[in-house]
Amino acid sequence: MSRRRDPAASAPPRRAGQDVRTYLSYIDGKGVPSTDWVYVVDAAALLEDAFSSLTLKRKLEQGRVPAQDLPASIVGRVAKADRATVQLAVEAASRAAPQWAAFPLETRLTAVGAGIHRRLAEKAEEITEILVQEGHPLALARWQVSGMLECFGPESLGFYRSQMHQEFRHDGRRIVVRRQPDGVVCLNPPQNAPLSSALLGVNAVMAGNALVVRAPRSGPLGVMYVLHEVVAPVLEEVGAPPGTLNVVCGDPAPMLTAWLESPAVDDIMYFGNSENGMKFQERCVAAGKKPILELAGNDAVVVWKDADLELAAEALTESFYGSGQLCMIPNQVVAHPDVVDELVALLARKVGHIRPGHPGEEDVLLTPVLRNEKFFDCLDDALARGAELVCGGHAMQMDETRDTAGIFLEPTVVLVRGLAGAREVKAVRHETFFPLLPVIAAEPADDDVLLERFIDYVNSNEYGLRNSLWARDPQVVDRFVSRVTTGGLLKVNDSHIGFLSYLPTHGGTGLTGGVFGEANYPILRTSHVQGVAVAAPGTRPRDSVFGAWHAMRNGSR
Repeated sequence: MSRRRDPAASAPPRRAGQDVRTYLSYIDGKGVPSTDWVYVVDAAALLEDAFSSLTLKRKLEQGRVPAQDLPASIVGRVAKADRATVQLAVEAASRAAPQWAAFPLETRLTAVGAGIHRRLAEKAEEITEILVQEGHPLALARWQVSGMLECFGPESLGFYRSQMHQEFRHDGRRIVVRRQPDGVVCLNPPQNAPLSSALLGVNAVMAGNALVVRAPRSGPLGVMYVLHEVVAPVLEEVGAPPGTLNVVCGDPAPMLTAWLESPAVDDIMYFGNSENGMKFQERCVAAGKKPILELAGNDAVVVWKDADLELAAEALTESFYGSGQLCMIPNQVVAHPDVVDELVALLARKVGHIRPGHPGEEDVLLTPVLRNEKFFDCLDDALARGAELVCGGHAMQMDETRDTAGIFLEPTVVLVRGLAGAREVKAVRHETFFPLLPVIAAEPADDDVLLERFIDYVNSNEYGLRNSLWARDPQVVDRFVSRVTTGGLLKVNDSHIGFLSYLPTHGGTGLTGGVFGEANYPILRTSHVQGVAVAAPGTRPRDSVFGAWHAMRNGSR
């Protein structure tokens, strides 16, 4: 099997900054320099020689080698913000927030949203290239860009507009129900998808908030690019005040603490695992901040006996995209006993086409799993509890040769017999974040009883990001849709991870979104409902006791 040659291996050296994307902290509408830098290594170079690439990165960041004659393996550098710079970003946002909130909704939402959509479309190839450089397989990079475009597409903007402002005429009054911005919003994106998560947070700007984003040190280049090159120019075009958008790169713990301690910060969007997220939620509430959490997912897919098994199996392979290191993929399958064996056989055949490789290759979907001990722990636990290994179960090299030292993992399917005790299996009960998919064969029972069990099972999931159903019977579909109350998104006979206009891309309940969890439209989550009544001159006040009584007696209530 042919492999792409590492571009860093034969590329000539270059001078510092030449052909290397360089970004300063962006605060109050201008760049803020730093004496410290974070260097970004091309993911392809890491695959070829991780030790040398990471050694060079470390020496550059420590100032032990001069930042000149950089090899092509270094694709970018980002200024690292100190505590004073982080504070400047919050102060700039605090000054800008009330000014930006006073702009008309049509400017903040429609003009900004349309402008971002336009620039995203213009720069789609460049964004894709950066995502690949940061380690995202090409197919998944394109998928992320398509989701960004949906988020700012005309249909989605129209939906946001309908939710942000509604007007009515009643009894000589103009009645307005609107959402007002919370103020200063800070965003801490995840390491696995920082670019798309940062752009998701820009919806908060369309609500009228000022935004501060932390670009993670592990993947700062995409965040910096999209905020510097896509969002900032649009805000400048509409005349947004400096400080409406601010982005800094740094370590998470001190920056989160600074945000919690600042009286200027109103909301914090936090991405991370559930254990840390729940603790952070408590810290936010104690500090008077609104926590908006995006935590772990453990999504369930239900496959009914009349499902299109070919399409269902194809959708289930999404579980292995990015080696399972995406929060919104299918994590477990609950199958009708009449079709489970056929479904598993189909899935095993389709899984064979999912392979590792350099991220820039067209058909690569697997990414490295650098610490695979949890994978083998979960697999051993499942097999010890009676699960059957259907396929996979080994580490491998990039050429798919099985090797215990390999940094890739085979897509792995296990069959768990029995719904009643399924959650005793670690890989069923908790999010796994690696390519291991348990398929649960429900015990035979009457269909009405089975459907109730499936619905109860989905609703009792501690997590609640997305749920899916594959079924043809409209009564089964209607019953499932009307009864499933957990999760931020429910898909029926469709891709589990696919993006759709109007619908959210994030958000959920339980251990996914915390006690305030729901479908996450950041434009709504970072704003609050306010009612307004404007009476025409001469209108009798309705808030007086006698006025209300008179109106009621005359039948106007």
